[in-house]
Amino acid sequence: MDPGLLASVLAALLWGSYLFALKRYFSGYSASVITVVVHTIAIALYAPVAIASVPPDALGTLAAGGPGLATIVVANALAFVAFIRAIEAGEISYVAPISKIVPVFVLPLEIVLLGEYLTPVQISGVVLATLAVYVANFTGGSLLDPIRQALRSPAAGFALLSAALYAVGDVGRRVTLQELALPTELFVVGLLGGMVVVLSPHAARSWTPIRGDLPKFLAAGLLVAVAEHLTALAFSLVPASIASPIINTQAIVAVVLGGVLLREAAFRTRLVAAVLAVIGVTLIAL
Repeated sequence: MDPGLLASVLAALLWGSYLFALKRYFSGYSASVITVVVHTIAIALYAPVAIASVPPDALGTLAAGGPGLATIVVANALAFVAFIRAIEAGEISYVAPISKIVPVFVLPLEIVLLGEYLTPVQISGVVLATLAVYVANFTGGSLLDPIRQALRSPAAGFALLSAALYAVGDVGRRVTLQELALPTELFVVGLLGGMVVVLSPHAARSWTPIRGDLPKFLAAGLLVAVAEHLTALAFSLVPASIASPIINTQAIVAVVLGGVLLREAAFRTRLVAAVLAVIGVTLIAL
């Protein structure tokens, strides 16, 4: 398999495991507290790798890649806030499918802004992988219900905004890592650190002591450090319109783990989504 595709698949597996762990072991903490603590630990664990891997003369690339990295941090932070607003305004079962259609925005952005070309087979794979993520997060009714309600629902509006902002971040990753050639290790440290800075004020307002769960946070930090490195590696090697739909299948990994280990409902639907995702990724790789 192409190294960029392999990195995308591995990143999806790790991020999916992380999502499952968040639900299973960190339900007592706010999203901002989890993000700040886990990312801080991830930086501490990853920094030695970055120091050993990045030559001193590569630091000059920050001048070119820094603005792009800042844009990605802001886009991801705003997407996070929009998603929180969405789940405050509507049920998570309604919001989640809409918020996961990030590749729907990535593909036209990359084609229009960067002149990217995908074969019809690859576009079919992107569509299938995106549909798989949508199905995996759906909990009942008609698959078209969330779309029908989107124009009149504030929750849907925030969910769509969240997906669009994450798409901007994904396209920004590709530009920063490929066109601007920011080293992967510097990108990972900058992204993790930027998210900590942006979300720290919100985390401080909702702070919960973490000492009792510190070993879990340490494990999560290690997982995030590796997953973020693989994600950056994927976006440095393949177009965002290919990496994004594959990495976003993390949602399917999470719900399949939930179905197997926690016996959550709608497991058959999750398996259908998993099959669609596998087919979609296979088509992208052709």
